[in-house]
Amino acid sequence: MSVLTQSWLLPSVLVLLQWSVCEAGMSFTVVEEIQQEKCVNLDMSQRLDDVGLYQDGDVIIGALINIHNLPPTPDLTFTKRTEIKPCTELQERSMRWVQAVVFAVEEINRNPFLLPGIQLGYHIQDSCSRYPYSLRSALSMISGGNHTCSNTRPAKLIIGDSASTQSIILSTTLRPLQIAMISYLASCPCLSNRQKYPNFFRTVPSDAYQARTMAQMVKRFGWTWVGAMVVDNDYGRGAVQVFEEEIKGMEICLAFFHTIYREQLAKDVDRAATTVQASSARVILVFAWYADVEAFLLELVRRNVTDRLFLASEIWSTSGHLLSNPQLYTISKGTLGVALRCAHIPGFDAHLRQLHPSRYPKDALLKALWQNIFTCSLQKNSSTGFQKSLSPCSGTESLKGMNRQFTDTSSLRVTYNVYLAVYAAAHAVHSLLTCTTQNNSDPERKPQCSSLDSITPAQLLQHIEQVNFTTQLGEKFYFQDGGIPPVYDLVNWQRAPDGSLHYVTIGKVEGNQLIINESAIIWPGDSGKVPVSVCTAECPPGTRKAIKKGLPVCCFDCLPCTDGEISNITGAVKCYRCPPEFWSNSFRNECVPRETEFLAFTETMGITLSSVAVSGALMTSTVAVIFLYHRNTPIVKANNSELSFLLLLSLKLCFLCSLVFVGQPSLWSCRLQQAAFGISFVLCISCILVKTIVVLVAFRSARPGSSALIKWFGPGQQRGSVLLCTCVQVIICAMWLSVSPPSPRHNYGIQGSKVILECTVGSVAGFATVLGYIGFLASVCFLLAFFARKLPDNFNEAKFITFSMLIFCAVWIAFVPAYVSSPGRYSVAVEIFAILASSFGLLVCIFVPKCYIILLKPENNTKKFLMGKT
Repeated sequence: MSVLTQSWLLPSVLVLLQWSVCEAGMSFTVVEEIQQEKCVNLDMSQRLDDVGLYQDGDVIIGALINIHNLPPTPDLTFTKRTEIKPCTELQERSMRWVQAVVFAVEEINRNPFLLPGIQLGYHIQDSCSRYPYSLRSALSMISGGNHTCSNTRPAKLIIGDSASTQSIILSTTLRPLQIAMISYLASCPCLSNRQKYPNFFRTVPSDAYQARTMAQMVKRFGWTWVGAMVVDNDYGRGAVQVFEEEIKGMEICLAFFHTIYREQLAKDVDRAATTVQASSARVILVFAWYADVEAFLLELVRRNVTDRLFLASEIWSTSGHLLSNPQLYTISKGTLGVALRCAHIPGFDAHLRQLHPSRYPKDALLKALWQNIFTCSLQKNSSTGFQKSLSPCSGTESLKGMNRQFTDTSSLRVTYNVYLAVYAAAHAVHSLLTCTTQNNSDPERKPQCSSLDSITPAQLLQHIEQVNFTTQLGEKFYFQDGGIPPVYDLVNWQRAPDGSLHYVTIGKVEGNQLIINESAIIWPGDSGKVPVSVCTAECPPGTRKAIKKGLPVCCFDCLPCTDGEISNITGAVKCYRCPPEFWSNSFRNECVPRETEFLAFTETMGITLSSVAVSGALMTSTVAVIFLYHRNTPIVKANNSELSFLLLLSLKLCFLCSLVFVGQPSLWSCRLQQAAFGISFVLCISCILVKTIVVLVAFRSARPGSSALIKWFGPGQQRGSVLLCTCVQVIICAMWLSVSPPSPRHNYGIQGSKVILECTVGSVAGFATVLGYIGFLASVCFLLAFFARKLPDNFNEAKFITFSMLIFCAVWIAFVPAYVSSPGRYSVAVEIFAILASSFGLLVCIFVPKCYIILLKPENNTKKFLMGKT
């Protein structure tokens, strides 16, 4: 039944049950007034009070124990009056809790120092783990019973219930009556609210501590994808709620969350098993009663789903019933559980072993237990659920030497909580009655307590809050916000040598301290390794997590780090950029020093460009030698041999200055390369410009009245013009180098894994002025040569100058965008290529035709041919 259904059903049940009890009480009074002429059973629930145990005393302690586990299927036809029928499936474990109440009360009654002169009694009834039964039983106990002929005393407080949902209902119902409850197993964190449940106490820690412990275990073993299967009540839902709060910020997610309800157990178990089978979660959190867990595990076994690890809550982590089921040996091996702390109760084992129906003829529960253990019949009694067709008991049966869950006192957990609850109630009564102990100095003085008339539930409630005593184990006991401080054992289900299953204590929890002996843990499967339970495997170094939209944070993609970024840990959420002088390696998990790169003489490109530059210089020298050897020939004289040799010198410097650009940049090489380039080319263009002017002047001076032009532009003026033009560039370079000179730098932003060692231009304006001045002279030279290209001559030098300037300008116009867009050392190569291309263009266009005539057409090397007269 869902919580929503309970929300509207509970109030009606409470009203009806309270009305029934009240009417029973009034009828009881009426019947007494008519001198009990007739016994009347006002309870229409088939005498459920008989399914319990009663011992009279001066003060009665009520106890609710879930003696039976399976409630009958309710009749929902609504054709007749609804009756609450007895539950079935007697539980040996719960019967041990019943005997813990009996043993504790008998022990207290024998104690001369605790409640001297007062006899405690008990009234134990079955809660059946369902609120109609627990509520009806509780109201029956505090009202003195539902039978008009009963002589039972009302209980002053109630020990129970075992379930959180029932405890919430009982506490809410009994709060106006100020009747105290001391639960031994209800662990819902919600019950710690003292404003809502001021009459509720418990001898079990809150599930908030248990859920926190499980969250710590999940985090410790690296499980980020965990499923949950819980019982559909406040115990299960409250535990999961606390667990989810604890795992916030831990990157741990719930893969699924299923609830099971006992009334529809088969359907819920099938649905939960289907989800577990389909899920990638290998760790399952289980908060449920052991009988529900058994059905769940058996369904998984039927489906052959045996590779899961279960985190068991305290309610089933030490269940002898589950441990003894051979069908669960494989699937439940390796289970990790949080268990209530283990304690020893002196004399309790002997108490259980001496039990026999002949010694307790009125104990119907013991008779039912006897029949279950020895499979024999004592008598037919439908109220206790005895089976038919059983052979009668011989009377010689004995629990001595019997190895059953009922008699197993080696690890008392919940049983010890029940035992503590009885003692807490006894100490509260002792404090309320201001009992005195016997004074050894006065043997005549007997221990005594004040009048029993002073006991009221409200007064007893106040004294329970102040309970503080030392247990027989020497531990201090007190209530902290209605509960006790958290102390747990951590257990692991392991296979014994004989193949059976048992649990081994592998750690403990004290407060917030988690202590685990990991080497003692046996994991599921045969690998012996910690199981992996993740939605997505942790991202390896070199990658980072990328959350998938619409999925939990535990499900993600692993994206490689980008160039220049690394992640050197597993599960990194982001990548970190390497320092400027470092770069990421191929695996993106380490920063390595960048490789320094520059245009070196030893690499292919450097060798090629250097070879071309040297070849150009050698060609220029060869031309110079040819011209020098034939300096007296007409073609050399006609081309102004002085300017020609100066031009050849400047071209040679242009070829050689490109070598300064190759090699590792330094402070002086950076400054020298730009200055040498600028001055060499200006010297070269200046020579060509003067040669062009000389050609124009020479032809103009041949006209009548123009002979004076040659005097104004003689050899001295020619040399002066070249010097003047070159000095302008020298001044520009000097200013550039003095204000903002080029300098070497490490360029980290061009090629990721490499650092480019290059020369900066320093002042962009200075570099632009140098290039602009060269371009200006080249443009003027080109225009003058263009105008002189059609002068009448067999060897028109102006035409060759025009072609050379055309090539020169085209090269350097193309150089600007190529230089700007080329990265790193390629920008240097572009500049060298421009220098060499323009130099070769000048050399070829101006000097190759002359060398052709000198070497291959010597017959044309005459003045008459050059003047065009042949």
